[in-house]
Amino acid sequence: MQSDTFYAAPTGRLKLRRIGDSLAELIYYERPNQAGPRASAYVRTPIPDPASMHELLHRALGTKAIVRKRRELYVIGQTRVHLDEVEGLGAFLELEVVLSADDKDQDGERISNTLIGQLGIRPEDLIKEAYVDLLNVVRLQG
Repeated sequence: MQSDTFYAAPTGRLKLRRIGDSLAELIYYERPNQAGPRASAYVRTPIPDPASMHELLHRALGTKAIVRKRRELYVIGQTRVHLDEVEGLGAFLELEVVLSADDKDQDGERISNTLIGQLGIRPEDLIKEAYVDLLNVVRLQG
């Protein structure tokens, strides 16, 4: 089980990701809400003490929401394929093309669109929002 705790960051999205009982990382990312391929700029850092980090971020920024999911990961070339079962939402497939230093955004778009076609995904199946935006979130107290 993977749990993403989102904080009320002034820009972008900031989340503390816990994977199982032992792994955690802090992830900040900026990604537009639009259907189809889109660029994402992010920074990830390992967190050795997720409970203390959560306390700090909760006090400093406030907790916005928690997204829980089961994720299976597959790799096709330079694309990470996520099969997600998101608590309260259902099943999703997410493609994440990891660009090399020589690749341009258009290269990632081409790779993504090729896989979308091969998988038979229709344009109307694409969603623009992040999971956290799709959830009917109950604001957390305290």
